Amino acid sequence: MAWELTRSCNLDCVHCRAAASKGPYEGELTTEECMRILEEIAQVAQPILILTGGEPLLRADLLEIARRARELGLRPVLATNGTLLTEDLARRLKEAGVARASISLDGASPEAHDAFRKMPGAFEGALRGIAILKKVGLPFQINTTVTAQNLEELPKVHELAKSLGAVAHHIFLLVPVGRGKELAEESLPPEVYERTLHWFYDQRDKAGLHLKATCAPHYYRILRERARAEGKSVTMETFGLDAVTRGCLAGTGFCFISHRGVVQTCGYLEIECGNLRQQSFPEVWWGSEVFRNLRDFKRYKGKCGRCEYLRVCGGCRARAYEATGDYLEEEPLCTYQPRKSL
Repeated sequence: MAWELTRSCNLDCVHCRAAASKGPYEGELTTEECMRILEEIAQVAQPILILTGGEPLLRADLLEIARRARELGLRPVLATNGTLLTEDLARRLKEAGVARASISLDGASPEAHDAFRKMPGAFEGALRGIAILKKVGLPFQINTTVTAQNLEELPKVHELAKSLGAVAHHIFLLVPVGRGKELAEESLPPEVYERTLHWFYDQRDKAGLHLKATCAPHYYRILRERARAEGKSVTMETFGLDAVTRGCLAGTGFCFISHRGVVQTCGYLEIECGNLRQQSFPEVWWGSEVFRNLRDFKRYKGKCGRCEYLRVCGGCRARAYEATGDYLEEEPLCTYQPRKSL
């Protein structure tokens, strides 16, 4: 679960889903509302809870929220640009129960990263934040959004993630929403998208850190195709969590809460599924029509609906919605042709 605690941010990143800026933004959830929502979430499950934004470090009650989430058995992690971290704050985040922090690097040099982030000094700020996390012993991962603009940077960022001591490198294939719509023409063509995911698979045995492809559901089809070609079984022992998760988790194993309490299946599929100021979280999670539709694979359309990899891939529902206006339609960036009907 990703929770946009605030939309305010100290950067103006070119690809931002939320088109976040300095703010302030009216109507953000109060501390009391956040505490109630945490208790309601715990009635349904004990998920990994991504505390995100905007920039979540701008939320004054962040430590209080993280601490309460941990008390309830949830697993809070932090998604930050890293530029506002201090050693004292990092220690307090760790003490509050934050298990991991993610910091985004979209280039391996100040020139590449800062151009993407639209902020001089963002690269050095992120590296400074990483150094602080290492010093206090808070594990961190590197996130990279991949577009045609920075595709050549990806191998360099991957090597940088390893050299910095990251525990994971997660890549995100651009979904053109928010300010990301301005980058729609820089989305990877389907063939390049496919090659990039094959490259990412090739790093598995030599990376030395966990790899995950997000907003790239095709990867879970590629993983199985490659494993079969190599005579491997897709098991937890061989592929870890990738063996049991699936590509698009929107509405099935993942959801998003906005700074105003609006629930979506993910941050990129901009359809309101409920409002936690008017409904409880269990009511939305179990009762939303959109959530229920996404869990019924018989409703999926086009080649996604007849694909043998539907249950492990699912196609990006947000890209389908942006391309067609129907979140159940086929994924527009997939080159695969189903071999059989379900």
